Amino acid sequence: MAKTSLNQEQQVTTSVQSVGRIRQLSTILFRRRFLIFGVSCVVMSAASLLAIISKPTYQSNMQILVSANLSEGAKSNKIPVGANTQVTDSNSQVVNSTTQMKLMLSSKLLQKAVDLLHSDYPDITLEDINGQKEPSKKTPLKVIPEEGGMGANKVFSQVFEVSFNDNDPVKAQRVLQALQKVYQNYNKQQQKERLNQGMAFVNARLPEIKKEVSKAEKNLEEFRKKHKLLDPEVQSKILLESLADIQQQLQTTRANLQDVNARYSNLEQQIASSSQQNALISSRLNKSNRYQALLSEIQKTELALAKERLRYTEDYPSVQKLKQQRQSQLSLLRKEVRQITTSSNGEPLLKGQMLGVEPKLVDELILVQTTVLGLTANEKNLAESEQRLRSELNTYPSLIAEYNRLLPKVETSRKTLEQLLQTQQSLGLKIAQEGYNWQVLTEPNLGTYMGNNRLLFLLGGAVIGPILGILITLILEKFNDAIYCAGDLNKLTNLRVLGSVPKLRLPNVKKRRLGLPWNGRRSFDTSVIEATTKLPVHETLDMVYQNIQILKYPLPFKSLMFTSALPGEGKTTLVLGLVASATRMHRRVLVIDANLHNPSLHKILELSNDWGLSLLLVDETTTDFQDYIQPIHPSIDILTAGPEPEDTVKLLSSKRMKELIELFEQSYDLVLIDAPPILGTVDARIVASFCNGIVMVERMGKVTRTELTQAIEILSKLNLIGIIANEVSNSQKVLAS
Repeated sequence: MAKTSLNQEQQVTTSVQSVGRIRQLSTILFRRRFLIFGVSCVVMSAASLLAIISKPTYQSNMQILVSANLSEGAKSNKIPVGANTQVTDSNSQVVNSTTQMKLMLSSKLLQKAVDLLHSDYPDITLEDINGQKEPSKKTPLKVIPEEGGMGANKVFSQVFEVSFNDNDPVKAQRVLQALQKVYQNYNKQQQKERLNQGMAFVNARLPEIKKEVSKAEKNLEEFRKKHKLLDPEVQSKILLESLADIQQQLQTTRANLQDVNARYSNLEQQIASSSQQNALISSRLNKSNRYQALLSEIQKTELALAKERLRYTEDYPSVQKLKQQRQSQLSLLRKEVRQITTSSNGEPLLKGQMLGVEPKLVDELILVQTTVLGLTANEKNLAESEQRLRSELNTYPSLIAEYNRLLPKVETSRKTLEQLLQTQQSLGLKIAQEGYNWQVLTEPNLGTYMGNNRLLFLLGGAVIGPILGILITLILEKFNDAIYCAGDLNKLTNLRVLGSVPKLRLPNVKKRRLGLPWNGRRSFDTSVIEATTKLPVHETLDMVYQNIQILKYPLPFKSLMFTSALPGEGKTTLVLGLVASATRMHRRVLVIDANLHNPSLHKILELSNDWGLSLLLVDETTTDFQDYIQPIHPSIDILTAGPEPEDTVKLLSSKRMKELIELFEQSYDLVLIDAPPILGTVDARIVASFCNGIVMVERMGKVTRTELTQAIEILSKLNLIGIIANEVSNSQKVLAS
């Protein structure tokens, strides 16, 4: 039961606090209703003006397909290029809507579109497109992603709707056309950059490999030109085969030569054995210079023919020419033999003795002799060729070694170049197929009418105005420390609130009686009577006066000082109102203006201030103060402040001031002192020490909690009897109740 009752009490407390907050909020809003209404009117006026000057809006649209191509090579990340080659991860190629939107709306691309539009619209700027020129308005250029998909070739795609709003339908279309061109150029540029970046290693390595190939080929070419060889190994094999052939020919030639020499010797023996005449013929042949010269020529021809036969075939012209030459030389040789074997008269030598010798032997001897010469020449030539080939073959091992060193370099360089070119082609194809591709699906259309936003402006003004006014009110209230409610005075100071007085207005009607009693003790002229018409009258003032009289602790208050925390809180007017209330209660009242620096009592009552309290304090010899008093009614006397003295503190704190107040208390039923504010000067503190009671007058909405607390602390040790809430509005009274 105890817990139940406790919960009920907590609920009641919470509900009371909630109601209190709601009432406080309603009080604030009601108090600031004119501010809220003013802000609403300003916002609504601005909205109405915008609605009047707003122009119709046209929108142009186009669709762009952004696709990310993923090839198998990129997916596997196994492109054989080099160690420094960078391969893009396939996961990063999937279309990122946010990234693409930021790219399409980037200032770099938009500025290029602006540059293209300058020919048609010279005044257009980047801010006109991206909306930064007027941030309060909606962005004219929008990029909205739509549904995308994935194709069969691993192509991730996303469709973007690009729209632009403007007051000119043609301009809206041309802006998108410029953007279309910029996007297409950017797409080509990005493909080129991707290709250059992806093949950076290949492009950097390719010139080096080409240079190496060129250098290796040049070295090989110089080697071949220097040694006049294409392939030393092949040439050495050919030389070996030629050497073997020559050796075989040499062997055959020597064998033939041996046979022919044997036959030649045999023929010589046969001829020698025939007769002395044959020996004579042989001797004459050996002694014949021409015969020996022809034999030498035939030998040379045979030697040349043997050399040519080593180089060429039998059908070669040079071989045929040498054979014809040899045939001619043989004919000449036979002719020479016949001349030698005949006498000077043309008859054969030893005609009778030649019958035993066969002419065939002589011809055969000549033929064999020429054959011997030919074989001898051929043997010599073959021997020289064999020696030459052997000498030449001795140089081939070093040539083959050098050739085997140069040729692999050429082959390796060519193979590397071929592989690099193949890699360049395959990598270029793969990179070209990857990355992002922008493709325009729908061309920009002529701007379509979208409205003029007038109704939106009006509705926005009607909604935003009050909200903004309430928001400003709450912000001002948060930083506002002023007091608006009489109840807050009691909570803050723990003083009794003597009353809540509305804003008092001084009467404007002249020669109007206020119903003040007339005791007939003194007579007044008309001008003096008129001063009483300036006293404010209100029932709340009577209540305040009665509340003061009720206190009377421990004795009735004879002298009351009225002060405030700040100047301008209406205490002078309130004092005059209390004077009227006291007079109606048959009290004789003296009102003293103790604000020597800034007096106002004489201004309100239109009295002279040539004499007053300041002069009375200086004149310490006289005990008659009536010369300084200005009566405005038989029951009301006024002591104005008088001329401003040089040292107010000295005068107010003097013994003369205390004596005068005591004298006034004996002469009047009530002495009301209109003192200066507490904060800023010490005058009020000095005067307060001489009075029976002190009353604070605080104007609602002017004094702050901090200022009131400071003023109360100053007067806390004096007889501060209460506080009056001045200029309390009727709305505050109603809401406070």
